[in-house]
Amino acid sequence: MRIRKSAEARRLEILQATLRLAGEVGPDRLTTETVAREVGLTQPAVFRHFATKQDLWDAVADYIGKTMEAGWADSAGRSGAPEHRLRSLVATQLCLIQSTPAIPAILFSRELHSRNVALRKALFALMRRFHGLVARAIAEARDASVFHDDLDPDDAAFLVIGLIQGLALRWSLSGRAFGLVGEGRRLLDLQIRGFAREPATSAQKRRRG
Repeated sequence: MRIRKSAEARRLEILQATLRLAGEVGPDRLTTETVAREVGLTQPAVFRHFATKQDLWDAVADYIGKTMEAGWADSAGRSGAPEHRLRSLVATQLCLIQSTPAIPAILFSRELHSRNVALRKALFALMRRFHGLVARAIAEARDASVFHDDLDPDDAAFLVIGLIQGLALRWSLSGRAFGLVGEGRRLLDLQIRGFAREPATSAQKRRRG
């Protein structure tokens, strides 16, 4: 006997299929007909759950946002040194991208953004929230004398996010030929070394004394 799925379960299935297919064929080429075939529905059945394609993309943005923010909250809420929290935030973001390859495809889709202003604004707001979390961890590390005293947290956060975005693009273009999280950790370590406050030399300690 075939069990009928609830409307909520079916919506989630459609959302996950949309993300999976967006990563495979690209968000610009994705059609509701393709999504319908993937989940074994007719196109009109998909539109019973999402009245328009815009509604579907809005739901995708909301799904990505909630997934990301849950991961960020877990990382940001951990105790420990702020530089460790920074590493955790970056690793969490890279894990999300690695598990959902459609994320960079959607973020970097110029055509999709030009046609879908609401989606672009939703994703931009999401990235601003992530920027704030990264900048806060950097500011705390600076105030704890781990990073340079004159390091600007906002500028440093943009550098960290640039690292994530550039790495995600390289990973995508390479056909996902390397471990995204491991490579991200390695490169972040290099960047953190650049942020780090140099330990005082013996002469400097004597002058301060």
